[in-house]
Amino acid sequence: MLSVADAEHLIFAAVHPLTDSEGVRLPEATGRILATAVRSQLDFPHWDNSAMDGYAVRFEDVAAASGETPVSLQVIENIAAGTPPQHTLKLGQAARIFTGAMVPPGADTIVIQEATRRDGDRVDVLQPPKACGEFVRHRGRFYQAGTPLLNAGIRLQAAEIAVLAAAQCNVVKVIRKPRVAILSTGSELVAPNQPLKPGQIVDSNQYALAAFLHQLDIEALRLGIVPDTPQSLRQTIREALQWGDVVISTGGVSVGDYDYIEGILQDLGGEIQVQSVAIKPGKPLTMARFPKLRSLYFGLPGNPVSALVTAWRFVQPALLKLSGLSHGWHPQFVEATTELALPAAPSRETYIWGQVAIRDGQFHFNCAGGSFSSGNLVNLAQTNACAVIPVGSPGIAAGERLSVLLLQS
Repeated sequence: MLSVADAEHLIFAAVHPLTDSEGVRLPEATGRILATAVRSQLDFPHWDNSAMDGYAVRFEDVAAASGETPVSLQVIENIAAGTPPQHTLKLGQAARIFTGAMVPPGADTIVIQEATRRDGDRVDVLQPPKACGEFVRHRGRFYQAGTPLLNAGIRLQAAEIAVLAAAQCNVVKVIRKPRVAILSTGSELVAPNQPLKPGQIVDSNQYALAAFLHQLDIEALRLGIVPDTPQSLRQTIREALQWGDVVISTGGVSVGDYDYIEGILQDLGGEIQVQSVAIKPGKPLTMARFPKLRSLYFGLPGNPVSALVTAWRFVQPALLKLSGLSHGWHPQFVEATTELALPAAPSRETYIWGQVAIRDGQFHFNCAGGSFSSGNLVNLAQTNACAVIPVGSPGIAAGERLSVLLLQS
């Protein structure tokens, strides 16, 4: 049985980020992973422009201005944003200018309108600017054309989309979405829309994992429930491996009489890297790699809580790495204070689900109510974190600090 750290190392080492790319229109690029670095042929700002409403002036004309001895300038034009200047400023002249408008040739400074007094076609400057260039955003100050604008391997969110739009990148090269096939194993399972007979169990795992993948913006193929027969399992797994970059199954990976998964994986050419992990919940976790198909297989426990906890702890970062993210794909942990005492499992790293919140500038963890059974998915609702209790710990007393795994939003 592997430690959590050793299992994590083997899983992450088996993941090779996708490099296949596709071009998508900018409105469809949100949430996608950038495939190649983006460079723009435009400077940012595109030209010298005003950061304030006021007057474009020559610094040397107004450097000595004051309320007692104002400097009077001739206003030769009004320049609104989006309208290019029509004149070059000369000695003793100014141009009325608005935020974002181009600074006219000859001007080098902006005097804010609060420091002036307008009188017809003239303006009195009552207060000198602090320095030449004040309130001028110079061309190329934020970005110089031809240099890297956005690096490959980042997720495109609102700010990045804004940058791409400003750079007039109408089509963006992104990494294709990972393809993940999911299946539930077990002759005892029924779909939520089927009548429940004595001894049967509703398959919640298929729906949980589909939602989990949707939140990660990953293309999912739901293969439904597969009976506990070697022939059915072998055929479904073979087809899933041919379609997906990753296959995730739930159930069939423990040591029961009807658990055939590991043998089937080996028969299909899989190299099993992980067979069980010292984690509670989630001990019967399998990971296999298929070098010829360049695909991975995750066999998660059938108990609903175990399936989700192992998906959050191991599968999520693996999929994020696979998606092409260059950073930010590792599990995210914070230090928090537990509100209640937390039990431990002496020989396994224990994950207790609940909610983490910031109070007085510090993280605080509150475990979910009810029993912490791997089959009790009811109190898993609204969970946003799992407290981590190390192997060998006698438990964590209320008020103590501990590591907490943050879950996806």
